[in-house]
Amino acid sequence: MFSMAIKLILIIAITLGLEGRLAAQAIATTGTYKTINSSSYFRLSYENDFFAAIDEYYTQGIDAELVLPQFDGKMTRAVLLRPNYGIAQYGIGIQHNGYTPSSISSEDILYNDHPFAGVLVLKTFVNVTDSQKKQRFSSSFYAGIIGEAAGAKEMQVSIHRALNNIMPRGWQHQVRNDPAINYQVTYEKQLLGYGKYFCLSADGMANVGTINTSGAVGSTLMTGYFTSPYNSAGILRDNFSTYVYVRPQVYAVGYDATLQGGLFNDATPYRLGTENVSRFVLRNRIGVVLAYRGLNLEYFAAMSTREFGTGKPHRHGGVQLAVGF
Repeated sequence: MFSMAIKLILIIAITLGLEGRLAAQAIATTGTYKTINSSSYFRLSYENDFFAAIDEYYTQGIDAELVLPQFDGKMTRAVLLRPNYGIAQYGIGIQHNGYTPSSISSEDILYNDHPFAGVLVLKTFVNVTDSQKKQRFSSSFYAGIIGEAAGAKEMQVSIHRALNNIMPRGWQHQVRNDPAINYQVTYEKQLLGYGKYFCLSADGMANVGTINTSGAVGSTLMTGYFTSPYNSAGILRDNFSTYVYVRPQVYAVGYDATLQGGLFNDATPYRLGTENVSRFVLRNRIGVVLAYRGLNLEYFAAMSTREFGTGKPHRHGGVQLAVGF
C-alpha cells in the first residue's frame, strides 16, 4: 500500500508540474456514474457532436470495453496501480476519437482553429470499489497512435457518405503520426448518500503521458432509484434501476496534442501555439441511465468552455449500451 501511494504521488506531481504531449481521451468509463454492478460485462459507448447539431472540435468518439475476472493476472497487476482494499474489476478496450476545426468544407488550413486529429488506442484498466469506506480507485493504461494511422479521416468520410452529407475536406493537414501512451488515475469518495435514491461524490483525476497531461477535480450527483455505485461490484444488483446524474469538473491542462501536435514528429503542418491553449477548462455532463437486470442504457449531453483562446464553447452528446453477465 505504501509503495502504491508513492507511485500515485509521483504521477500526480508529474501531471501537475510538467507539460506532456498528445491528445486527450474524450471518453471516460471509470466514474461511479458509469458503474456496472457485475464482475463481467461488455460496454459500447458512442459520442458525437451531431447530438448538439454541430460538427466541430471533438466530433466523434467510439469506445468498446470488456471486463472479465480472467484479466486479473500478473501482467495487469504489474502495469496497473490498485490499492489493497475492495473488490476489483479488470478490463481491456479500444477507443477511437476524431477532432476537426469549426469548418470541414475548406481545403486550406484554418488558422487559429482546431487542427484535424485522430487518436486510436488500446487500453487496460482496473476499478476498485471499497463498500465500507465508500471510496473508489481506478487506474488505466493507454497505448496507440495519434495521426493518419488512426483512421479518423476514413471514419468521418465513410459516415458522411453513408448519410449523404457534406464530404469532409482538410484532413491532409491533420496532426501527423506519433506514439500515444498515457496513464490515468482517479479517486472518488462518497460525501452524502441516502439509500438507493441519492449519492453525492467528490473526485480527483491525474493524467500523464503522450496522449494528455492534465489534472481535474469534480463531483457527481446521482438521484433516482439505483444500487449504490460504492457497493462492491458483482455483489448487489437490482432487477431495475434508473437515475439522472450531473458531473461538473474543472480541468488543469498541461498539453494536448490534438491542439499542439505530437512529442516526436515535427512534420505536423499546423498546430496551435502554447499561448493559445486554455489552461483551465470547465466541463459539465448531464445524463440519464436506465438499467434492467444485466442491460444498461445511458444517454448524456456534455458542455465545455473553450479549450483554446480563439475557440468557442463546445457541446456534444452520446449513448452507451452495456450488458452484464
